[in-house]
Amino acid sequence: MRDNETAAVVCGAGSWLPPRRVTNADLAGYLDTSDEWIVSRTGIHRRHVVDAGTSTGDLAVEAGREALKSAGDTQVDAVVLATTTPDRLCPATAPEVATRLGLTGVAAYDVSAVCTGFVYALASATGLIAAGVAERVLVIGAEAFTTILNPRDRTTVPIFADGAGALVLRAGTPDEPGAVRAFDLGSDGENSDLIQIPAGGSRQRSAGTPAGPGDGYFTMRGRDVYRHAVERMAASVRRVMDRAGWRLSDVDRLVPHQANSRISTAVAARLDIPDERCLSNIAEVGNTAAASVPLLLAQGSRQGWLRPGHRVLLTAFGGGLTWGSAALTWPELDIQGD
Repeated sequence: MRDNETAAVVCGAGSWLPPRRVTNADLAGYLDTSDEWIVSRTGIHRRHVVDAGTSTGDLAVEAGREALKSAGDTQVDAVVLATTTPDRLCPATAPEVATRLGLTGVAAYDVSAVCTGFVYALASATGLIAAGVAERVLVIGAEAFTTILNPRDRTTVPIFADGAGALVLRAGTPDEPGAVRAFDLGSDGENSDLIQIPAGGSRQRSAGTPAGPGDGYFTMRGRDVYRHAVERMAASVRRVMDRAGWRLSDVDRLVPHQANSRISTAVAARLDIPDERCLSNIAEVGNTAAASVPLLLAQGSRQGWLRPGHRVLLTAFGGGLTWGSAALTWPELDIQGD
């Protein structure tokens, strides 16, 4: 990015977790699993789960409200919502979220890239600002992911959870704290079957064959996903550092998608980034898919893990297959909440 270009600058952040907490012991009560098994394979101890009647849009509104408050209750010109679990297949969830936030009339749309969704949405919002389409954009990652899980699937239920996080971006300059410096995005559709919901889309419906008993639920081939995630995220981080003009020694914090503690540890090890510079909250919130990166950013800022001036790398991997990374400096923010 050239110094005279318009940059997207982070000026607000917020998050929201549904109140209900589910521990590993709770899951062991009805699944063939145990606390020891879950922790050893995922690093997760507990997670937040929506109550009946709570949707992705509800979570997005709460996180968006907190982010707007953090930014000084500013108005925005667009709302970009990353989610795998929209309130309905049609229409997009973002316009209703915008209206509920008092932002009727602004551009609003969803981005679907599963766990990479927030990085894709952040890139999209940055593009709106760079093109002069918007001066300020609210970017939200929100998931009611537990609503698409087979409640008896011991391979997915212990991992995934619900929540929402958000950032507010404004037009600024590349030398400001909070400026987004660079992106790297990629995909590999040849492996689209590794992470999927087989039924419910036009492919299954147009075939005229009924869905199988479990085809409406999320499925994942965990061992293959692990290998791809580590390779793709590490390579993506290296590319985005090159585009930002950073060296590994310049990086203060790595903020990886909270897929699995072993994946985050492996990515950091491949990059020679010390554990203390790799942020994590998966033990308490689980894998919240598109919400995980903004949730971790908001918590990191509140708790002092992220400090003004820190050079921060974001990276994520998800279905599609998709992956992406971003480089930014962290600003001074006022974030309320837990």
